[in-house]
Amino acid sequence: MQTTNRQVNSNYDQSTKNPRIATVHRTTGETDVQVTINLDGRGTCTAATGIPFLDHMLHQIASHGLIDIDVQAKGDLEIDDHHTNEDVGITLGQAFNQALGDRKGIVRFGNFLAPLDEALVQVALDFSGRPHLSYGLQIPTQRVGTYDTQLVREFFVALVNHSQMTLHIRQLDGINSHHIIEATFKAFARATRLAVEIDPRRAGLIPSSKGVL
Repeated sequence: MQTTNRQVNSNYDQSTKNPRIATVHRTTGETDVQVTINLDGRGTCTAATGIPFLDHMLHQIASHGLIDIDVQAKGDLEIDDHHTNEDVGITLGQAFNQALGDRKGIVRFGNFLAPLDEALVQVALDFSGRPHLSYGLQIPTQRVGTYDTQLVREFFVALVNHSQMTLHIRQLDGINSHHIIEATFKAFARATRLAVEIDPRRAGLIPSSKGVL
């Protein structure tokens, strides 16, 4: 399988206040995915993946993270949703990594606890440059609508590995599969919003005692 990437990046510059924008176009024999994100956006989202529930979750990331997201994907959905779901996660992760650049000045860490009716999910993350996922969801049903709930973990695995973040997801309560998953994406969005914010006290410094991430 051959994979090609075309990446465009405009890193945040505190002197000019340029928005942190990245576009990544990833093509394989199974999918064709293009993602554009603006970390300093207003929360607008255009998502056309061919997987309605995934589109709905991408809207949660944009809206609650105040990140502008445009995702256009074509995949072998006649087989199943797995390849498209995973490759959207990969490409979105690459876009995050490109938009953050060297991560100068960011808060770096984010933590949020999101309720949705009976569901309660905590997300803690670190744009550390070290990919790691701890996934603690117990989703009671195999599907929400037509969406295979096993693909939630696959999405976050792909996103974590290619954004180079550490991500912990903990489910504290919940019996409704839709509520659990949506609370997860909302908590992820709000934690991400905290982590990518520019800390004026950092004055463009890399947020690490080592001086590098």
